Amino acid sequence: MERTTDIRGAQVPLERDVFLRSLLRELAGTLQNVVGVDEASGYISVVGAAIGEQIDSAYREAIQVDRLTREQVAEVLVDLKRRIQGDFFVIEEREDRIVLGNRACPFGGFVEGRPSLCMMTSNVFGSITAQNLGYARIDIEQSIAAGHPGCRVVVHLRPSDTPEPNAREYFRQAD
Repeated sequence: MERTTDIRGAQVPLERDVFLRSLLRELAGTLQNVVGVDEASGYISVVGAAIGEQIDSAYREAIQVDRLTREQVAEVLVDLKRRIQGDFFVIEEREDRIVLGNRACPFGGFVEGRPSLCMMTSNVFGSITAQNLGYARIDIEQSIAAGHPGCRVVVHLRPSDTPEPNAREYFRQAD
């Protein structure tokens, strides 16, 4: 590597996107180390819910509807992840659930070892789905953050009598 004293021309792999993803990775890691993964997930859930509400409002306003249909919810979940460089796709769509796969996390490699960041997906998906369809239970069965090659997310549209320890429930908030 050629030596240079030109700081502005130095080959430093730093730009806004990398900086922000690094920041989120370190924040999640610090939370996980200080309060544990479950508590860190709780903090990130609050942020995810707020972002989910903003995204839901933006889509409904853009297509001028009061509520999205199940089909539109599935499209929105895939589209919002596409816009932030995820690679989600619908595996299955039925009256009682939407199953999504994912080949690329929007956080890229920064998500590895940071399962609390998956609460962003859970809460964004959960809040959008519940606000439009009345209820959602999100079960992240596989995740890149946990070392899987991809993600598998099940969006249940009906409550279950059997509790699922890793699933999170979401309900429509009053307008």
